[in-house]
Parts: sequence; C-alpha cells; structure tokens
Amino acid sequence: MDEDHRPRPTTARTRELGHELLLARKRAKLKATTVAEELGWSPGKLSKLEHGWRSTSDWDYGTLLGKLGVDPATRDRIHRIASEQDIGHFLRVHNGLLSDNLLCLMIHERAALTMCVYETTLIPGLLQTQAYARAVINPDGIYLPDEHDFKVAARLERQSVLSGPRSPEATFYIHEAALRAVIGEHQVMHDQMMRLAFMCEWGRLTIRVIPAGRGHSALMHSSNLMTFTKSMKPVAYSETDVATVFTEDQKSIEVHQRKQMALAELALDAEQSRSVFAYWADVYDCREDRDVEGPDLAQEQLQRRRRE
Repeated sequence: MDEDHRPRPTTARTRELGHELLLARKRAKLKATTVAEELGWSPGKLSKLEHGWRSTSDWDYGTLLGKLGVDPATRDRIHRIASEQDIGHFLRVHNGLLSDNLLCLMIHERAALTMCVYETTLIPGLLQTQAYARAVINPDGIYLPDEHDFKVAARLERQSVLSGPRSPEATFYIHEAALRAVIGEHQVMHDQMMRLAFMCEWGRLTIRVIPAGRGHSALMHSSNLMTFTKSMKPVAYSETDVATVFTEDQKSIEVHQRKQMALAELALDAEQSRSVFAYWADVYDCREDRDVEGPDLAQEQLQRRRRE
C-alpha cells in the first residue's frame, strides 16, 4: 500500500480534533471536496485531518475554520485541542455540563469494541433509569427545569451506545454501596434495581456486584477502560465533579487492566448479581421512605460461591 494512502497512527486527541472539524463542516453544509478545492488543498488533506491521521499548521486551521464560518467558541476549542501535545494524558473540563456531553467521550464509547466500568457509590450513568438520573443530576434543585431536562436527555441519549448491533462487549462492576444508597425516593430505587436485573439478560452486557464486605485497593477509585481495533490504543478515563481525565499512556492502561483483574476476582458472577438486584428491588418495593437496612445478601452470595 502506498505510504500516502496508508492509515496514519491516531491518538484520542487527534480523533477528537478530527471529529470537531468534521462536525464544523457538516454544520456549514459543505462537501469535503468543495472545501478542499476552494482552499487549494490536495483531495486527501481534509479527509486525513477529519480522521485524525495528520495535523497541519495554525494558519491552515485558521483558514479552514474561516471557510467553515465557525463561531468563536468552536474556533477557540479547536485551536486549543490542536495546540495540545500528545503526552498520553489530557483533561476535558465539563464547563457546567456533564461528562455525557464531552465529544471525546462520546466518539470513543461509540467506537469501542470492549468497555469495562467500575463505580463506587452510584449506579453507572450508562445504566441509570431516567428517574434515577434526574435525582443524581439535580439533588439540590439548583438547575432550572430546561437545564435539568437537557442534562438528563444527554445522559439517556448516551446510553444508546449499549444497544444495537455495534454495541461493545461491556462489563460493569457496581459496588454494593451503590445499591444501598437511596437516590430519590424508594420507588426510584425499586425501578432502578429492576432495570439492572432486566439488563443482566442483555447479550453483550455483563453487570456484576462487588460485596460490601470485600476490601482491596482496587475499590478506591472509579475506572473506565475502552479497547478498540488494533489500530487504536486503549483509552481510559476518570471523571471528577468538574472535569474528565483521559489517558492512553501504556503504563496507566496497565494499571486499569490490573484493576479489572482484581475486580473480577472480588465480584459476584452475573447470575448471583442478578439475584442481588432482584432482592433489593423487593426491599425497596416493600419499605416506606426511610433508611434501608437489610441482610448482606451480596456477602452471603459470595460465601456461597466459596463453598461451592
């Protein structure tokens, strides 16, 4: 294959940059061939930029963005991404939104072949019911209704990555603390537990509970690891209240991979986990809105597995 036509190595940053350029061109309703011709570029230059296969000068970026008529905020964002160095890690600030709205997160989740997610105290966003998401996103009622609706809609739209023929092989580890922590009313928790039990039947999805009685350093922080085709390195991300950190540094990826192996050892299997979700659905269905106490069913399941 000719070197000029061979796919170039990409990074998470260059793929995000390329997708920003692609979206800007689509918003301008311009064909790639038309843009390239009017800029005096070779036919493949714009395509390689939009696929993250190459970079170009600040002058070229400015000329392209001027041709596309982008708004100042988009121009600043694209120039900022283009000026970053690929050092294996980068930060994306939420700017008052949620991680669900981050373009870098969305494009990589949709490209992933596998996904492994661990959450400590909440049900992962990709598995939340609408009512649970509403309660998590706006617990203090600080958002106006339209703003709240927008954030919830973004989370629910993101969940579509788990359905369809191109969905990744996804494994979710949920700490038992997230099942016991009441978010919203007990009806919200009941419906959330029922959804988890139902999702355990999905073909490409595995959900496993980590019993509260287990202790391990792997349980300290949330973890999200995605893998792709051989031409793309794995990407991991960790979310904070105000920003998300992405990494594809090899040593960092190995940390996440070791964490995955530890979680697999600590967790109940899929069928035992489904039983735990069904149990907690019954607990929330029977109790009034007060502190939930119940037997440590997850720990009982773990002890039963050991005996077997």
